[in-house]
Amino acid sequence: MEGTRKPHGYGPGRGELTLVVDCSDLGRAASFWCEVLGYVRDGEPSGPYQSLVPADGQGIEVLLQRVPEHKSGKNRLHLDLRTRELEPEVARAVAAGATRQTAEPVTEGDWTWHILSDPDGNEFCVVRPAPEFWAQ
Repeated sequence: MEGTRKPHGYGPGRGELTLVVDCSDLGRAASFWCEVLGYVRDGEPSGPYQSLVPADGQGIEVLLQRVPEHKSGKNRLHLDLRTRELEPEVARAVAAGATRQTAEPVTEGDWTWHILSDPDGNEFCVVRPAPEFWAQ
């Protein structure tokens, strides 16, 4: 990965965007998110942190942070995984260790999604956007 990493910046030259996800078990969380996102571990854990980056080195870093407290309440921020194929992508996430939070898909306009949670209870959505989204 060294030398090929191209972080996702924010603002014109201001810095690098990183998404931090709290977890109780770095190894379990890293395995789950690497499988779901197609990311790889960027080195060994450093204390309570494990960096995950896109396999091709380009994009937003996900930084796992081991915390002592368990999740409580609804997330105020979550990931949306947008896909053309809703049910196969939901099944893939569940096979990796996600839990479905919705038995039936939620629909709003032409957008359809399922709410899932990672092994630590952090919610995320698998979303099939309206067909015109992919024409952009």
